[in-house]
Parts: sequence; structure tokens; C-alpha cells
Amino acid sequence: MEETKTKAPLLAPSSGKFPDYKKSIKLKYVKLGYHYLITHAMYLFITPFVIVIAAQMSTWSLPDLYELWDNLQYNLISVILCSSLIVFISTIYFLTRPRPVYLVDFSCYKPDEAQRCTMKTFIDQSEMVGSFAKENLEFQRKILQRSGLGDNTYLPEAVLNIPPNPSMKEARKEAEAVMFGAIDELLAKTKVKAKDIGILVVNCSLFNPTPSLSAMIINHYKLRGNVASYNLGGMGCSAGLISIDLAKKLLQFHPNSYALVVSMENITLNWYFGNDRSKLVSNCLFRMGGAAILLSNKFSEKRRSKYQLVHTVRTHKGADDKCYACVFQEEDADGKIGVSLSKELMAVAGDALKTNITTLGPLVLPMSEQLLFFATLVGKKLFKMKLKPYIPDFKLAFDHFCIHAGGRAVLDELEKNLQLSEWHMEPSRMTLHRFGNTSSSSLWYELAYTEAKGRVKRGHRVWQIAFGSGFKCNSAVWKALRTVKPAKEKNPWMSEIDKFPVEVPKVANI
Repeated sequence: MEETKTKAPLLAPSSGKFPDYKKSIKLKYVKLGYHYLITHAMYLFITPFVIVIAAQMSTWSLPDLYELWDNLQYNLISVILCSSLIVFISTIYFLTRPRPVYLVDFSCYKPDEAQRCTMKTFIDQSEMVGSFAKENLEFQRKILQRSGLGDNTYLPEAVLNIPPNPSMKEARKEAEAVMFGAIDELLAKTKVKAKDIGILVVNCSLFNPTPSLSAMIINHYKLRGNVASYNLGGMGCSAGLISIDLAKKLLQFHPNSYALVVSMENITLNWYFGNDRSKLVSNCLFRMGGAAILLSNKFSEKRRSKYQLVHTVRTHKGADDKCYACVFQEEDADGKIGVSLSKELMAVAGDALKTNITTLGPLVLPMSEQLLFFATLVGKKLFKMKLKPYIPDFKLAFDHFCIHAGGRAVLDELEKNLQLSEWHMEPSRMTLHRFGNTSSSSLWYELAYTEAKGRVKRGHRVWQIAFGSGFKCNSAVWKALRTVKPAKEKNPWMSEIDKFPVEVPKVANI
């Protein structure tokens, strides 16, 4: 695939026997002209007034300026009051506005080669374990063939062993390898000392030991005693963005600070050895991985930071019983614990996405798209017109999309609903193929892929969007502060980025 960005059609093709006017080049440029007109309407409106004022001022002579100065002297009190008011309002604004939050850098953990799990290895070991019925082994094979995963994903040693030996000791071993591996690389890249970290947020949904994962990090790196430490559990694959949102809010009250966010999932104690098919899907999709992210509100860090956090939008649909139960950890009939994925998961995710983008849209979409959406809504609700819901073109608001690599079906649906091109979906699909579903950290593998391809330029906007149990849909919007040069990057893709993208078959051979 060429590295240049493919252009997706602005409007969906029409159907029927009439000519496809929506594909017309003229109509394309009409819409582009409309977007340009609305986006720059303020400038187009103000420009004539500026020209008139400038023309008028160009006729002023030196006596006219002296006369203006004399008038100001006679109204000195009014001038002082107006100036004082402007200074007061400006001071209040600068003191109360939120502190900017910068993403200094991030790192993603790449497991050792010994932990690589091919699809054949997965099937062979599932057979050797002896706990799965024959028909359920075939079920897992079919899921894996259509999952979009490749032959280079990773599993922890405890799961790859025959027989598997899941235990608290092995789970801690996996957690330490992932967290410390990602953090070590991040601290080496940023040259930030562990003692300088004032905020620590760790998220892992299914593994919550005592002492906590955040305490494990504090103990290992000997963080200072007054570090603001938080450990988020049970919040699913979207918890990574919840951690970012929490760190952002904490940075508003802790000036001149660094915040370390660690996102991961633990496979060792959460591998399902039963025969409930709704719980077996997780085995086929989830793989080992994690990410560490360094945020800061220090103005001095802006120069070297990669991104600035622009928006975070969180949506929670847990008040609805159907949404609440669609991803559920429970025991099966034999008492074996696993995570059930409901058949209604896609519908629930779609509803959560709709709610999330309804909030996010007005914050990021150009006025031209908002007017089209509003006009459609008024036509349907007020004038009872039979109009299709207008889907805003988010490609006008964002340059890059990092969509949680939860599974092939999720990515297919979002590609269709958001009208994205293969180029926009490439980071998510390649992450799913290369690393599998690494839960809350998958968004960072996707951003690392985009950087490794040399696609991130200064001023670009990135949309991260994730789904998780509860049910939740969360978004984060980042603005690139500088062009990211792949030659200077160190991330899990760099040694093999030239091999990607690869074609992912609809049905893989095992």
C-alpha cells in the first residue's frame, strides 16, 4: 500500500438507475467550497470592515492624530477605567483557565520472543490442556481464523506452559514484566527521574492484588512519599482513557508536575478453562501487552512534548441493564470464572458510540458539519421530513484515528459507521494483527504504529476512542506539537515497520 494518504469519498455513493451525481467532481468541489466558506465565515465577514477602517485611517494626517490625543487626555478617567477593566478580566482569565496538559512521550511493552504465540500454537496447546470439549476446540479455531489476529501475538509463560500453571506468583511476574518494561523504556526516552513523578495512575481491569499494582511501581522505583497514587480496577478496555482523564484533572491541582499513567491487562489468572462459548471468545482475542505514558503541566516541557491533550469525553451506559451485562465476569456451571461477551455487544457499543460522538462532535467538528447536522435534525423533528440521519464527517476534524483493537467485527462496524478509509483504519487493524487485543493499551500501540510510519506532523489531530465493560465509550483528542521523526523513535514497531501494512485474510489458515 502506498504511504500517501488515500482520499475517501466525501459522500456515500447513491443507488438506483439515475446517474451517480454524488460522485461528480463538480459536486465534490461544491461541498469543499461550502466547508471552506462556513469555516472561514468569520474572517470573510470581518475582512471588509478591516479594509474600510484601514482605508479611513490611511487618510489621517498628523493634526488629526494630535486632535485624537487631546480628546483622550480630556477623557483620562474613562481611559484608565477601561484599561483597568481589560487588565482585570485578562488576569482572571489567565488564572482560572485550565492548565495545558502535555504528553511528553509514551512507550509500549514488547514481550520476549519466547512468549510468541502463533495461531497453531494456540490450537495445539488448547488441545493438550484437555479441558475443552472437541466441539469447543473447533469453535475456538473458527473464532481465531476470523479474528484478524496474526502469528506474532504474545501470551504469558504461565499460559504457554503445558500444563498451564496460573498462580498469583505468575500473575505478579507478568505484571512486573509488562509494567516495569514499559516504564524503564519511557524513563530512558524522556530522561525524567522516578523521584520527579508526582502523580501515578495505573489501570488493570481483572488483576487487583494486594498491595496494589501502583504500590508495586512505587516500591520498585522508590517513588517519593507524597506521590498521588491511584489504582483503577474492573473498568475494562476503555480504562486507559479514564486514566488519562483522571491524570488530566489531577494536573489541574498539582502545578509543575509529572503524571505517569500505566495501562495494561493481566492474562495469567484470567485464562478461561471451561466450555461456555460466550467466555471462550476472550481467550481467542486477548493477548499480553501494556503501555506507559508521561504527562506534564510544566510549560517548559511543551518544547519537547509530542502532543497536547485537547479534549476527553467519557460516556457511561451502565444505568441500562442490557449495557451493564453485555461484558460480565462470572462463574460458569462448573464454577470456572470467565468473562462473558453478550451477543448484543455490537448494538450496545454502537449506542455508546452515538452518545459519545454527540458530545464530542460540537467540540471538534467544523461549523460547516455542525450546520448540516442541525439542518437535518430540524428537517426531521420540526418539518417531519423523511431524511436519513446526517453522519458528520469526522475526517474533517481529525488526521489520525486510533480505535480500540477489540476485534475485527468492532473495527468493521466503526469503519462503516464513521465512513473511514482503509488508510484511517490501518493502525487499528495492524495492531490487532500484530499484537492482538491488548485491552486498554491497544490505543498506544496504534499511535506508535502511526508514528513509526512517519505520518504524524505538527498540528495534526489524533482521536483515540475505546470501548469497555460497564458499558463505556471514551474519547481523547490530541494535537501534535511537533513532527514525529521515525528515525529518532524507539517503539515496538520500528524493527519491522517496513513489513506493514500486510493483507489480513477474512479467514486465516491454521
